Amino acid sequence: MGHKIRVEVNGRVVEREVEAHTLLVHFLREDLALTGTNVGCETSLCGSCTVWMDGEAVKSCTQLAVQADGTTVTTIEGMRTGDEMHPMQQAFWEEHGLQCGYCTPGMIMATSALLKHNSNPSEGEIREALKGNVCRCTGYHNIVKAVQRAAQGGS
Repeated sequence: MGHKIRVEVNGRVVEREVEAHTLLVHFLREDLALTGTNVGCETSLCGSCTVWMDGEAVKSCTQLAVQADGTTVTTIEGMRTGDEMHPMQQAFWEEHGLQCGYCTPGMIMATSALLKHNSNPSEGEIREALKGNVCRCTGYHNIVKAVQRAAQGGS
């Protein structure tokens, strides 16, 4: 039996019928074709599925789609403004804060949420905010530099 949900995703209101057990990450990827949000561990440990729900960073692999009913969800695809990258996306690009890129959408979503609450975080605060996001390719050094660059206003 399906449940009708209404969610604003990246500025567009969508209404769909979903099964009660459908995870938000699968709803975004499979129903809405927003594949920038990655499925990693499906246990909330890796953070590759991080999105914003009502402006707060959440791991979409542990949220049911029905829990998103009536909320506003922003995915990595919704971070751009037209052809212009979000400042955090630009900083990751400029500081080489990625290697394979699989974790990058979740990292950008988590660190952008950090800057919404703390516009000038210390290195320790950045690393603390990244605890829930795993990268197996980098040593996090350039990721931290990217967040610092975005906090300073970019280039």
